[in-house]
Amino acid sequence: MNPTLVIGNKNYSSWSLRPWLFLKHHGIPFEEIRIPLYREDSQARIAAHSPAGKVPVLVDGGITVWDSLAILEYLAERYPATQGWPEAPADRAQARALSAEMHSGFQALRTHCGMNCRRPPAPPHKELPEAVHKDVARIGRIWRECRERAAGGPWLFGRFTIADAMYAPVALRFWTYRLEADAVALAYRDTVLGHPAMSEWIEAGRAETEVIPAFED
Repeated sequence: MNPTLVIGNKNYSSWSLRPWLFLKHHGIPFEEIRIPLYREDSQARIAAHSPAGKVPVLVDGGITVWDSLAILEYLAERYPATQGWPEAPADRAQARALSAEMHSGFQALRTHCGMNCRRPPAPPHKELPEAVHKDVARIGRIWRECRERAAGGPWLFGRFTIADAMYAPVALRFWTYRLEADAVALAYRDTVLGHPAMSEWIEAGRAETEVIPAFED
């Protein structure tokens, strides 16, 4: 049986996008269950799959894995051909650190520039706090420094890794909010957004009819 990935709204759920993109990039067959968030029955429906009561969650036979990064780690082990982390020890350590930084950090950017596939590309409608600008500068620096060292492909470490899946939703935020970065970082943003699976996700998100006011600006 194929694994099942339980996700939230494609328009808004950045955490759901990460493992979905990894599965799509590697052509791994999977079943998808989409549960719209912030509805009266959302928590009950999610709880039927996830002990944490959150999406995404991956169900693979008798194994249940929740949390985006944990799912990505599991998939890399379950499907070794994906080579989820870079091969070189130094690159692998850095990719893990950068993925963990994305997983636990950049709260200001998350709060003030939420993922929204339907948002027309334009600067924010409000003045962003300094903390957001610091997050944007840090992410731009990460992308630039990784790309300047990378070889063998257009991704952060050359070929597509877990780190790219972790930063993919932020690339969409950089586009929709017209966040500034240097040419190298913006080229990486465009690489992410040009991925066929990203285009598929974005189009599906735009086609959704649910509106969550808290995530609209």
